[in-house]
This record gives sequence, C-alpha cells and structure tokens, in this order.
Amino acid sequence: MPNRADRPLPEPVLWIPVAALLAAAAINAWQGQALAALTAFLFVIMGILMLTGLSRPEQEVRQWPLRLISVLALLAILPAILTHQSGTAQWSYLLPLVISLLWPLRWACVLIAALLPASLMASFDLSLGASRHQMLVGILLTILLSLVFLFMSDYKRRQLAPLRRTDELTQAASQEYLSSDLHKEIQRSDREGLELAVLLIGLDRPVTQSRPAPSLRAALPRVGRFLHSRLRAFDSYYRVDDMAFLAILPGMNTAGATRQGESLRRGLGELLESHGVNTTVSAGVAGLNIGDDAESLQASAYQALRRAQQQGGNRTQSFSAWSGAVDDQTETGDD
Repeated sequence: MPNRADRPLPEPVLWIPVAALLAAAAINAWQGQALAALTAFLFVIMGILMLTGLSRPEQEVRQWPLRLISVLALLAILPAILTHQSGTAQWSYLLPLVISLLWPLRWACVLIAALLPASLMASFDLSLGASRHQMLVGILLTILLSLVFLFMSDYKRRQLAPLRRTDELTQAASQEYLSSDLHKEIQRSDREGLELAVLLIGLDRPVTQSRPAPSLRAALPRVGRFLHSRLRAFDSYYRVDDMAFLAILPGMNTAGATRQGESLRRGLGELLESHGVNTTVSAGVAGLNIGDDAESLQASAYQALRRAQQQGGNRTQSFSAWSGAVDDQTETGDD
C-alpha cells in the first residue's frame, strides 16, 4: 500500500492551489464580498492542514478539524446564496466535492442536501434574471457528481476492505486478521506436530502517560521495517496496540522464541537510541500448550509482557503454562 510520503508531486507544487485560494480570498475581501472571502479563507486553512499532515508521514492526518471547517464553510455559503452575494458561486460548486472527500457517506449526504433548499429558493428570485437558472443547474450538477463520487468511494471501500491486511504506518498485518491466522497456525501445528510460539513486543512508556509521545509515534515506521527485516519469511507480525506488535513464530518453542525476542528487543533498543528516541523495549513470549486456542495464547503473551513491564521494563519474559504465571527463569535486558 502506498505511503502518504510517496507523493507524485514535489511539495512546493502542492502549495500552489493554496496560494491560489489565498489570492481569491484577498480579491473577494477587496471587492467587499465578506461571506465569499470568509469561505475562501476557510478553504485556505483546510488546505494548509492537509498539506501539513502530508509533510509528516509519521503522523495521521486528523479528520475532525477538516470536517469542522467544512461545516463552517457550509454555514457561510448558505446565507451568501440566499442573499445573492456575488462571488459565492464557485465556492458552492467546490464545497460539495470537499464534503464528499471528508465525511462518511451518510453525513456527507445530509450536509450536501442542505444546499438544495437554498439553491431552490434563490432560483425563484426574478431579480437575478437568467443567471438564477445557470446557478441552479451548476449547483445541482455539482451535488449530483458529489453523490456519485460518494457512492463509488463507498463501494470501492467495501470491495477492498477484505484485502487491506496491512497497517499503513508500520506495514504490519492488521489486528483484525490475527485471531483467524493464529487459529490456522494452531491447527497446522496440531496436525503436523510442530512447535508454535507467539512473541509480543512493546515499547515501554510511563504508566501515567495515557497516549504515546510524538517521538514514539514517529519511530513506529522504523520499528515496522526492523521487524520485517529480522523475522523469518514465514513468520507474520501484527500491530496489536499503539506501541505493541505480536509475531507468530511457527516451528519455534518457548525457549527459542525467548531468545528471538531478546535479540529483537535489544536490536530495537539500539535502533531507537540511534535515532534519539529515549525509550526501552520489553517482550513477552508464550508457547503453544495442550488446550490452547488463539485467544488463550494471546492472553498468555500479554500477561508475560505485562509482567516484564511491571518489573521495570527493558526485559524479556516467558509465560509458564504449568504455574499459570510468568516464568521467573527468563532472559532480561538489565545489565
């Protein structure tokens, strides 16, 4: 899946439309078209927010500020249409397309439909002459194209949903496929008599910190690439939390998975330190035992990782099925 950083155009070129919108806003303000100028400035802010997000691929583009601005632009355009203010026609054509890009299908239809009453009321104003028919036809065609685009986008999203197996930020497999994939591996292990273990790697963070720091989020793409390069070709790994990845290790017992986890944990710590990220890494390991299913095996790995982090982090712990607790005879990263 292409990353947002893989843009076909250089960044300076992408700012040309924003500059054009800013020029249009200045012209509308100079001509005394207050509502049209306000709408144009809202589009400028929207463009700046989108391009700022594109220039930082390690951060997700937040949707709620863009959606809020689109609603404010709609509230500015509606009275402008009703009062026949000049300079608003182009914005009334552009806004439905922007709404169709930012909002889910249901809400986009509601917001776009709000333009219909205002357009119909304006079309009955005889003082506008023939221009009222041109404006009505233009707005109706734009609304129709926006709705077609909405339905096509929703249809494409539904068709491609089963194929989206990777997390865009880290290139790890999506968590929604973890249980089914692990269940298949457990069945294959039982059928062929093979060992199986799962490895849960987590970036340590303070207990009082509810959300990961920006530096940790920025490091996630590097973590994903590191795991991809160090795991075997037939291993699979999944992003299961903001700061945690789970790897399925076929043909590997608990001891081997613990050594692998310790090697990955140390390698990740060195990688993060080399990029100026001040954090440690912990790992939890659980091997397949009789009676285990996908859920119990994941729960064992989570318990092992939780125990490692409760002991101060920067260590690898394995889960002991016989005692029902974390095995104390595990490798640690403390010197």
